[in-house]
Amino acid sequence: MRQIIKSKCKNNLNGFSLLELLVVLAIIGIILSFIVPNVINRPDEARKAKLLNDINVLEAALGLYKLDHGNYPSENESLIILSEKKYISGVPVDPWKNPYKYRNPGKYGDVDVFSLGADNEEGGKGQDSDFGNWTLTSAEK
Repeated sequence: MRQIIKSKCKNNLNGFSLLELLVVLAIIGIILSFIVPNVINRPDEARKAKLLNDINVLEAALGLYKLDHGNYPSENESLIILSEKKYISGVPVDPWKNPYKYRNPGKYGDVDVFSLGADNEEGGKGQDSDFGNWTLTSAEK
């Protein structure tokens, strides 16, 4: 009797049937068909959000630096001084892994903080366009 029970239990532990695996794969495929399009269509929005956030953080740190020192850092000191003086924990890079550019005096304001886009060259369209603190609308600030 014990051998019959052991053999029945042993047969139940052999694994999943092909049909069960196909059902699980079909369910995963259905779930991914809803998720993947939403994730794939948003990289541009994610890059813009990172740009907005980084530039706002850098502008805030520059404002604190000016309050403490009476003026903004020179272009030679660059944004690195904000990290050295502990205004920020580290200087961020843009979504394309290029350092943000800094201009003092600025072309568009007191100072300019900007990214040259995906091509890392001035000008361009789409992802290659320049994006800086002057491109932010008052609603985004």
